[in-house]
Amino acid sequence: MNILPIPAFHDNYIWLIETQAGTAIVVDPGDANAVKQRLQQRNLALSAILVTHHHPDHTGGIDELTEHYGARVIGPANSPYPNIKEKVTEGETVEIDGHSFSVLHIPGHTLDHIAFYCEEEAALFCGDTVFSGGCGRVFEGTHEQMRDSIDKLRTLPASTRLYPAHEYTESNLRFALMVEPENEALVDRVNEVQALRSRGEPTLPCLLENELQTNPFLRWDQPGVIASALEREPSAAREAVFGIIREWKNQA
Repeated sequence: MNILPIPAFHDNYIWLIETQAGTAIVVDPGDANAVKQRLQQRNLALSAILVTHHHPDHTGGIDELTEHYGARVIGPANSPYPNIKEKVTEGETVEIDGHSFSVLHIPGHTLDHIAFYCEEEAALFCGDTVFSGGCGRVFEGTHEQMRDSIDKLRTLPASTRLYPAHEYTESNLRFALMVEPENEALVDRVNEVQALRSRGEPTLPCLLENELQTNPFLRWDQPGVIASALEREPSAAREAVFGIIREWKNQA
């Protein structure tokens, strides 16, 4: 399986998966033209579209793509986006051209948000739930839902590669350093990311192992993150740490 980013809009990535059958799967295609150009460049037919949640920058190109290619559209069963043809929920497995994707329900950013996990490739397509160095804003769910969703993702193998939908890594890591300024792994990651971006290269995919060491939203139960959160809100309970740092990030 070959997985390539298709840049779209200001900072989106639409993920293109080339299958063993010589077809393509795309994840969250907000921009149909960007997808069509890449498919033409690589001489691929579009087999399926995976949808993580209903926001327009993830779904805006689907109608045009299905009209042109007739692809399967697979997404959350409870999504307000109306044109999902194959509705899936937690625990189901999707089979596409010789590849299997397990469905994880990860609400918080939106209530319909799901992720697709390909165990054979150790690849997780996580939409706007987890970014490198950060997590999505909590628009429809609660901080507790988002924390629990991310906690579910923390149980995946550390070798899992994460394929988020946005190039937010530099700004996320600037905030992460505010939370854990003495985290040496985080300082190393900042330097690595700055070098990548200076060359115009993507910072994604990222390894779950590295996120567990550097991403404050995967580290809400670690002493340094707890101390920073309680410094902002000394009377808060530890259960509130995730919400405190998420609100802090909103204001940063």
